[in-house]
Amino acid sequence: MGSSVQGYREGQRVIAGAITPSGYSAACLCGCSSQDGAGTKHGFKGMGGWRFGNTIDGAQAEYLLVPDAMTNLAPIPDGLSDEQVLMCPDIMSTGFSGAESGTVRIGDMVAVFAQGPIGLCATAGAKLMGATTIIAVDSVPARMEISRAMGATHVVDFSKSDPVAEIMRLTDGRGVDVAIEALGRQQTFEAALRVLRPGGTLSSLGVYSTDLKIPLDAFLAGLGDHTIRTTLCPGGKERMRRLMEVIASSRLDTRPLVTHRFKLDDIEKAYDLFANQRDGVLKVAITP
Repeated sequence: MGSSVQGYREGQRVIAGAITPSGYSAACLCGCSSQDGAGTKHGFKGMGGWRFGNTIDGAQAEYLLVPDAMTNLAPIPDGLSDEQVLMCPDIMSTGFSGAESGTVRIGDMVAVFAQGPIGLCATAGAKLMGATTIIAVDSVPARMEISRAMGATHVVDFSKSDPVAEIMRLTDGRGVDVAIEALGRQQTFEAALRVLRPGGTLSSLGVYSTDLKIPLDAFLAGLGDHTIRTTLCPGGKERMRRLMEVIASSRLDTRPLVTHRFKLDDIEKAYDLFANQRDGVLKVAITP
């Protein structure tokens, strides 16, 4: 422990969010700690407090230095296992933020485009926030099955039907209150925009690699009172504490998201598996 780190003990189990805000930047003091401006190595201002693997070494090692530890280290309760909290620092925090940024309310209709790990957590987050109709969009049977366990009331297979038409049918032509885009592609972003009710919110979690185009008709020429919100994974120890409370209360079990396990020495095999999406992989746990 560094000389300025107080209130912790050596050997204590802790986690730190994937985003590690300083706690004292202008962005932090304005209430947007993810955007504290520390991570601009690759030229993007929106990288915010993303430092692990961006402006400093990543976390796939036996040891790593956690910056601003007093802001970012969250003790893990004794009753929770490592794998129970493994998704909290990034996947769960990001997925939940999709529902939070969309300001999901009790009784809302929500569509979640893509049911990878982040989309699955967005589905779970929408349920926790009170949505009563949650329509998940994907085509992988295993992911669609997990989606129902996470809270989806309907699952649309985009390989078999047009998801926009199907969502409009399921909502009796009304459209959804919130559409969460969790893939980062033009096609899903546009579909999320097209299924919104007037005044609805598109909550974007995807990381886009090309310019987005907003169709005139889907955007209602700018007259639809739509809200488009983007989100970077919230970090900090209070965020981690809250997410672990969700796990501890048995409101959500993220362990099914871990489908494969490897030792650190075999990490290249793990990456090959994940990159090629073989054997039904969702997330891989790496153990030093």
